[in-house]
Amino acid sequence: MGRRGLSPLLLVLLDCWASVSAQAGTTLAGTTEGLNSTEPAPTTPGPASSARPPGSPRAPGPSSGPRPTPVTDVAALCVCDLSPAQCDINCCCDPDCSSMDFSVFSDCSIPVVTGDSQFCSQKAAIYSLNFTANPPQRVFQVVDQINPSIFCIHITNYKPALSFLNPEVPDENNFDKLMKTFDGFSLNAESDVSLANESDPPNTTKYEYGALLQTSDSFLRFPSPLTSSLCTDSNPAAFLVNQAVKCTRRVRLEQCEEMEVLSMAHYSSPEILRVPNSKTKVPIAVQSIVTQSLNKTFTRLEDAGVLEPALVAAGAARVCTNVVLEVKYSLTYTDAGEITRAELSLLLGTVSGAELPLQQGFEIRFTQQNTKPVPLSGNPGYVVGLPLAAGLQPHRGYPFGSGIVQTTNRYGQFTVLRSTTEQDCLALEGIRTPVLFGYNMQSGCKLRLTRASPCPLIVEKVKSLLKGQGFPDYVAPFGNSQAQDVLDWVPVHFVTQVSHMKHFVSQDSCQLPVALVIEVKWTKYGSLLNPQAKIVNVTANLLSSSFPETSSGSERTVLISTAVTFVDVSAPAQAGFRAQPAVSAKLPFNFFFPFV
Repeated sequence: MGRRGLSPLLLVLLDCWASVSAQAGTTLAGTTEGLNSTEPAPTTPGPASSARPPGSPRAPGPSSGPRPTPVTDVAALCVCDLSPAQCDINCCCDPDCSSMDFSVFSDCSIPVVTGDSQFCSQKAAIYSLNFTANPPQRVFQVVDQINPSIFCIHITNYKPALSFLNPEVPDENNFDKLMKTFDGFSLNAESDVSLANESDPPNTTKYEYGALLQTSDSFLRFPSPLTSSLCTDSNPAAFLVNQAVKCTRRVRLEQCEEMEVLSMAHYSSPEILRVPNSKTKVPIAVQSIVTQSLNKTFTRLEDAGVLEPALVAAGAARVCTNVVLEVKYSLTYTDAGEITRAELSLLLGTVSGAELPLQQGFEIRFTQQNTKPVPLSGNPGYVVGLPLAAGLQPHRGYPFGSGIVQTTNRYGQFTVLRSTTEQDCLALEGIRTPVLFGYNMQSGCKLRLTRASPCPLIVEKVKSLLKGQGFPDYVAPFGNSQAQDVLDWVPVHFVTQVSHMKHFVSQDSCQLPVALVIEVKWTKYGSLLNPQAKIVNVTANLLSSSFPETSSGSERTVLISTAVTFVDVSAPAQAGFRAQPAVSAKLPFNFFFPFV
């Protein structure tokens, strides 16, 4: 019994020693090779298996298959390769980068790329830069990494689990094979009827929200900036999606006549299909054409036809006329999803070499047929970034209850002076910008005074410049205030202030308006959970200063400015609690009888 009883114990000790020595002495490649081995491990008697040290990996049994080769090659993975056919900066695994590109890299954004991190052994692609070389070079190597975690996958026998398999699309070559694989699939009349009832096919008899507007050749193109400020002409216009964008174009002045995107015909020639995939076409009618000269003057053209860009000489320089600067589409649709009318408004300008690159504006609006759109600046409270609703006081000749008089252009109801690069006040008349809720603004220009300029005429000119045409008398307290509710509107308090400077005030001095300061006070109205912005006070201060008249031959420059400030006057919110109920209980008169 002595020697026979020692043999199992000796086998266990030898097996443990061989396992430990093999793990300590084998290389990384040997470890990977051991994992891929298909030979089953020799089985030992029962006592040997019970004596296996805890924590050591269990040998693969006869039922365990080998670990298949990973489907994903880590040397071909590159998560920082974002631009197709273009080298990405500091992406050392980008196959589009050359050795010249690697020489200017500062670092590798992704230094290590590994496969599935759940395996005990995995391949890893390591990228680095050798800055000691001249020029710097990329260093790439594929190594085997050991997962230090004890909870890792040592053996797997399910090959599809290593990757996501793309579904096989039926075609004429593999249809018979798929029919045999999925033998439960059948084609009959009953299945066709059930499928038709369960899933509705896409409706092609009308436009739905977000559907592309189809034309006779493709779709209506709406240029817009995508990845940069440059215009992208492949962007389609979508049904019921109002858009207003601005983008720039790189234009060579000598080639302006050859560029279609600068021509009026490029935007007016497409014909929109009344409904998708129909033969009825809706032509785009040119509603208005406005031209802009080099000195920013505007002229409306009547029955001008189609104007093409033309390169003409203007003195020593050359300019390009009839260049499209702004495009505005106005589409009318019915409740049945049909396009009934398409109108186009264009702004054509004269462009010189100093105005390049060229900036273009594009806008598209949808209006339902037989309805009058009522744009709001909030519902009910104002929304930051939308224009203030304002208007004029009703005249005495108007009938009672006629309401506030407003312009149809809500972006022109309350405007201020807009600054330009020229900063010439005499050239800015009529150039205004709307007052947007929550946006503090400041603009200005320079006015040159000479002795030939009479003071009364300059004063009226500056007042008209600061106030604009039709300065409002009232401002709506909410973004959805009705014009007939005159008593709810907030009056604009117009105050004129004159600075008293004794050394300027004389008979030859001129009281000139120099600034218009508008202060809008608003408060948070309603519930604490959803407060609404409400305007409570509007004050316009016209500041004037005295300037001595300019002597002959001299010139004085005066700065004219406009400022708009929004002030939050909301009181601190106080949480209210209900009062504790008062207990009104009376005891009967003989409650304490016979003690009292």
